[in-house]
Amino acid sequence: MKRAVRIAGALAVSALLGLAGCSADRPAPAALQPVEAKIAGRQVWNQKLDGVSFPLAVAVRAGRFYLASDDGTVLALEAATGREIWRGQVGAKLSAGVGSDGRFAAVATKSNELVVLDGGNPTWRAKLDAAVVTAPLVAGERVFVVGVDRVVHAFDVLDGRRLWTLKRPGDSLTLSQAGVLTPFKDTLLVGQGARLLGVDPVKGTVRWDTALSTVRGTNEVERLADLVGPPTRQGSDFCMRAFQNAVGCIDAERGTLKWAQNGGGIEAVGGDDSYVFSADGSDRITTRRRGSGEVAWTSEVLLNRQLSAPVALGPTVVFGDFEGQLHFLSRDAGKQLLRLPTDGTRIAVPPVLSDNTLLVVTRAGGVFAFRPE
Repeated sequence: MKRAVRIAGALAVSALLGLAGCSADRPAPAALQPVEAKIAGRQVWNQKLDGVSFPLAVAVRAGRFYLASDDGTVLALEAATGREIWRGQVGAKLSAGVGSDGRFAAVATKSNELVVLDGGNPTWRAKLDAAVVTAPLVAGERVFVVGVDRVVHAFDVLDGRRLWTLKRPGDSLTLSQAGVLTPFKDTLLVGQGARLLGVDPVKGTVRWDTALSTVRGTNEVERLADLVGPPTRQGSDFCMRAFQNAVGCIDAERGTLKWAQNGGGIEAVGGDDSYVFSADGSDRITTRRRGSGEVAWTSEVLLNRQLSAPVALGPTVVFGDFEGQLHFLSRDAGKQLLRLPTDGTRIAVPPVLSDNTLLVVTRAGGVFAFRPE
């Protein structure tokens, strides 16, 4: 059974929002079986934030983690030790964040404001016409942001001056879930429905437009196939999910589709130079070969455990679950190698890496750093 999803609209769709929040009883999660640890790993530090109920993205830059919490707190932590570098407060509840280039950090509030901080101090704000659930991108002295209306904006990072706006036609419904907004060389990659756009970051013009999936359905809800971020990158190869529709890879150098395979699921994918890892709506894990999309292995050991997006870590792939457990599986065969606990609440964000430090954030605001050994 599929997990409940949140839907947002470029037009007024409050009835659909209410409908999306309802879900039937979920199947019972797979019971956890004892795991004999085949690798070593330990928690090296932890911090505590206010809760995290929005789609937080943790930015990683130069050995630092940039993260935020519901109450508008934004902070930078030293990845190796957890030492606080700076902490700021934007004065409003957040709907998206964090983007950072290592100096500036950007978040979006529930009142549809883009807020940029320098060293923890808010420097400017910009009012947007629609809600934002994808973390802003800070790159090339610009801040890029995409709303749930699929409109893309570029601002000057120093003074907040709006540089350009890109509007594209599309269905009025979108997902209230983090999408794709990421750089590649001198191109901005933006998810627009089931399509990935290569955009000139200086002019805001479209260089190429590639569909990851063919959208089908008799109504707007059935046709929802927005690209789910963050993508996993190897060189010019970006692999990602089209919501409840497909998993595939696009060559951003050429703007061409490499492969796409049908498959349900609502969370982002993970990957390394050989594989793309994903879990479907029932948390059946499927690992595909990165070059071809051919299935390498599947696993049902974590069915219905509301898995997070995965992260590849050396010889393992790591998933978090609704009880805050971290599951380390072998990347080549899916065998359980290690399990580590957090605070008992759901892993709220895709796990991220800085060198060999793995960071996860829970729904209750627990920040936990682990290091395999």
